[in-house]
Amino acid sequence: MKKSGKEGGAGRDEGEKLIVKNRRATFDYAIEEHYEGGLVLVGSEVKSMRGGRVDIVDAFASVDRDELWLKQLYVAPFEQAKAFPHDPRRSRKVLLHKREIEEIEKAVARGGYTLIPLRLYFKRGRVKVELGLAKGKKTHDKRADIARKTDERETRAAIGRGRKGNE
Repeated sequence: MKKSGKEGGAGRDEGEKLIVKNRRATFDYAIEEHYEGGLVLVGSEVKSMRGGRVDIVDAFASVDRDELWLKQLYVAPFEQAKAFPHDPRRSRKVLLHKREIEEIEKAVARGGYTLIPLRLYFKRGRVKVELGLAKGKKTHDKRADIARKTDERETRAAIGRGRKGNE
């Protein structure tokens, strides 16, 4: 994924509004590659997303007939769109360059890789999805991550206590 940013940008462009982040993804998977794509949506889905009524945890992406589809993303029905409601769990097309889709298809075909959404956000009024090419972590890898995070948290707490003079 190519992120175009202003000088010295910290990775996120100005004007991005986060809709939802998949916090579980980095715990369950080792993310190796990132891709940014647009989503093809209907109006009521965009309205629900503006309200933050989205569940991204069970979602995944797959390549079907040279097109990338985001599946099992739950977008709650929009109350004011009862005449033409959308299906909350329908497959939604992801817009990526052809060569990126080919790269993803090859990686998934190699085996062991899956494509998961990391976050949904608005960028210049459009809904974007950040996808991660990921490999599942084993249980011992997850335990190591938990231990590392606990150590970091305790270290930060000890430094904070030391600065305040409480130790």
